[in-house]
Amino acid sequence: GTDEGRTPMSTTPIGPYVDIYLLPVPERNLGAYELQAAAFGAVAREYGALSYREYRGDDLGPGFPVGEREVMTVAVAEFTSRAHRDEVMAKVMDDPRVQLMMSAEQPADMGRMVYGGFAPLVIGTMAGCTSANW
Repeated sequence: GTDEGRTPMSTTPIGPYVDIYLLPVPERNLGAYELQAAAFGAVAREYGALSYREYRGDDLGPGFPVGEREVMTVAVAEFTSRAHRDEVMAKVMDDPRVQLMMSAEQPADMGRMVYGGFAPLVIGTMAGCTSANW
């Protein structure tokens, strides 16, 4: 077989760049974490993040490092590009409100946070696909 007629995967961005943060939070501190996350997200939006959302795990596989009486949380911050993320997050981390937040007692062990930036790979859905024709 040859690759004739095929085009290589594009390196042109096809959608937003996202930062994803995973953090186990003790159940007893979930309310305090929600307040902190909402405040952090508001600052990120103020400086240009397209969106900031937080989720709590409710159907996790065995690979998630969640202890007894802990809830896995995931934050998703959306940006137009990696450069945009770098610009926005530099401002967010320098903001006095975030500095104060970071210096306060934390509702979770931030050393357990796993995070990273992700470029888009697939965006959207495949029209007409069903499990029968995969």
